[in-house]
Amino acid sequence: MNSAARKICFVTGSRADFGLLVWPMRAIRETSGLTLQLIATGMHLAPEFGYTFNAIRDEGFEVDERVETLLASDTGAGVAKSVGLGVIGFADAFTRLQPDLVVVLGDRFEMFAAAQAAMFMRLPMAHLFGGDVTEGAVDESIRHAISKMAHLHFTSNRDSTRRLMQLGEHPSRIHTIGSVGLDAVKHVDLMNRDDIGNAIGMPLGERNALVTFHPVTVEAGRSVAELDELFAALSTLDPGFRLIFTLANADAEGRALNDRTKAFATDRPNTIAVASLGQLRYLSLMSQVDVVIGNSSSGILEAPSYGVPTVDIGDRQKGRERADSVFHAAPERGAIAAALSQALQRGRKDTVNPYGDGDSSRRFADIIAAIPDFRQFLKKGFYEAPASGARP
Repeated sequence: MNSAARKICFVTGSRADFGLLVWPMRAIRETSGLTLQLIATGMHLAPEFGYTFNAIRDEGFEVDERVETLLASDTGAGVAKSVGLGVIGFADAFTRLQPDLVVVLGDRFEMFAAAQAAMFMRLPMAHLFGGDVTEGAVDESIRHAISKMAHLHFTSNRDSTRRLMQLGEHPSRIHTIGSVGLDAVKHVDLMNRDDIGNAIGMPLGERNALVTFHPVTVEAGRSVAELDELFAALSTLDPGFRLIFTLANADAEGRALNDRTKAFATDRPNTIAVASLGQLRYLSLMSQVDVVIGNSSSGILEAPSYGVPTVDIGDRQKGRERADSVFHAAPERGAIAAALSQALQRGRKDTVNPYGDGDSSRRFADIIAAIPDFRQFLKKGFYEAPASGARP
């Protein structure tokens, strides 16, 4: 290791953010003068969520620190306590690693904990996907809070850049690079149908759907009822339609959703539920299915690049810019069934993805490498955005 190289420390807490971070981390690792550090936390370390720590190693990355955060709880209080544990753990990890720049992505509570620790330790911080909007999840508040703690911003689209300016972030600190998740779409060599079937434990059929339903975290108690509405709509599909569920994340009510999903898969033929597919299997499967269903951001961000229609349910992703291949449905069985019919009638076709061209990670690394001193950004002022609504 080059002792003079600047240390860029990424934090990953789930299969979802890790899949997005793979290519930025590779770009940093391949860039002269930069050294990659990696902290694994959250669901990566939990067997009930697939122990996806092993997937990190499978992608060729070494983990420098582990930060345990998750409690055996499915409540908001449990998540709040997990954030507290995370702040303590990240403070210790950052003390040992002494990074020059901390990189966090998105809006999950593990990232919130890492950002708080980095802020109090006066560590420069870069935030990916700030300025996005997801009105149906507590993630909305977490994301904007992280943006205010961060010093550099890398956004997925121009509307997100504009929102960060409205939050008082200076335009010189904001870089619109597109979604790093599309880099995998552009560069990964996908598995064929037979290999996908062998990998997931069920051969693909004539018609297939990829389904993910995460907790609706803004209003307690809604998630299970909305999932049951989804099950009712799915039950109207031809029994030969194959359904592949990926389980929910570790937000409040996530365990309840997973128990119900596994029971549904057990009782229904041609249906399976898996804790985690990993990036290669997930994207390969997405490229082959007839429709993506649920409330995961992947249906908004990645699916359009494969021309696959998406049925986006409820408010979890409300506010995100979306391609014309995305069909929204209220979390009610009739609305979901109607959107499914529209999506399947549309079918797979070329779609313009509003989130970029698949070269975002290289842009990210080049911008990072060109900054001579990250600590120059520690002092922040509040940028008064123009009142005219002018776009950046």
